[in-house]
Amino acid sequence: MKKSSTILLSGAIVLAGAAITYRMVNQAPDASLPANQAVAQILDDGGCVFCHTANPQLPFYADYPVAKILIKKDVEEGYKAFDIEPLLKALADGTAPNEVDLAKVEKCVMDGTMPLMQYYLAHWGSSLTSEKQAILLSWVAAERSNFFPNPLAADQFKNEPVRPIPDSVSVDARKVALGEALYHDTRLSGDGTISCATCHGIETAGVDNKQYSEGIGGQKGGINAPTSYNAVFNFVQFWDGRAETLAAQAGGPPLNPVEMGSASFDEIAARLSADAAFKKAFCEVYPEGLNEATITDAIAEYEKTLLTPNSPFDRYLKGEDEAMTAEQKEGYALFKDYKCATCHAGVNMGGLSYELMGQRADYFKDREVNVKSGLTDADNGRWAQTNVERDRYRFKTPTLRNVALTWPYYHDGSVQTLDEAVSMMARYQTGREMKAEEVTKVVSFLEALTGEYKGKPLTNTNAK
Repeated sequence: MKKSSTILLSGAIVLAGAAITYRMVNQAPDASLPANQAVAQILDDGGCVFCHTANPQLPFYADYPVAKILIKKDVEEGYKAFDIEPLLKALADGTAPNEVDLAKVEKCVMDGTMPLMQYYLAHWGSSLTSEKQAILLSWVAAERSNFFPNPLAADQFKNEPVRPIPDSVSVDARKVALGEALYHDTRLSGDGTISCATCHGIETAGVDNKQYSEGIGGQKGGINAPTSYNAVFNFVQFWDGRAETLAAQAGGPPLNPVEMGSASFDEIAARLSADAAFKKAFCEVYPEGLNEATITDAIAEYEKTLLTPNSPFDRYLKGEDEAMTAEQKEGYALFKDYKCATCHAGVNMGGLSYELMGQRADYFKDREVNVKSGLTDADNGRWAQTNVERDRYRFKTPTLRNVALTWPYYHDGSVQTLDEAVSMMARYQTGREMKAEEVTKVVSFLEALTGEYKGKPLTNTNAK
């Protein structure tokens, strides 16, 4: 046998042996395992905990000179993008995972981006075979169906990462009436000039379209006012998540010295109690009388009614194909391709997780260079509440519902147009540059997210 033939035969044997070894090492979980256990095993085999947890147990070679540099970068980037521990806990407990976590896992599987090549080349059993991919995608669909049922959507859209807004949620109509009056009542402020509606106008899409809202005495806050529409679907309130409920959020601005400037809720209750007719009507619904708990509860009950269903996009998801234009449908496809739907998931297309502003590029460094504006306390985001370094510059994702009406954009209100906001998000969050025609299509899709309020298309009297 010629030498070249011998070499070829030896190479073939080595490759065949490697392939057999790979199949043996990289087997899918046993079919008898419950779905959650099978998924947990795949995630463990894939080494997800090495890069997506706070204190990973790294492989032995992580201290080797060259590997140390590469692995440190991978771990830092991985943990910035996704903390897998809450998902692993949900798997172990059989509880609902976060919809954003589901969307992130699904997108990684569909794109084949995880685990990283440098990891699975060293750990053959970690790469995702087609069988493992099928298990993960089937699990995501089952979790959505179980914990986040989507009865409003047409069959072909029931497993989308986003869901249509329902027409209503359960409320107490008597409390709603009181809450609506309080939402517009300037007596909640220290000098009788500011109400909730001053910064979150019902006629202006739940915002004031200012970079920073003006409070008592003309003072300006340091963060952009988010919309009050559809806020009931947020998992927490405020950009930094300091309020867990709508009622807790309603209790913040009245006592904020820059916003509404009241000294206490006792003071507010005294002012409201001076109105005999209002006090009588209030006590008929809340026998315990006017106090912080009852006032904020009523406002929260009203805010639950600030829903904007039946947008063109919602109608499209429900099966009305003509509700969106061809350009808007292409924009939705791009929206998912650029991973926007991983963070802007669920009914509210946002409001379900804290995400780092500047995942792939340093937003705050660039802002200082381009705008010459220094960082403020508000720029710290979730860190202000936790003092955990990972939470610095991390914010509750804003809803994209009615986003065409809620300019300016970002927590700092620094971006005036939707085109610019979309282009910048692609750059800073995904590390990709969107083409101009792609931006146009995505913006067209976002315009299809404007819903209806009380049966009429939502508008903004501040419209440019």
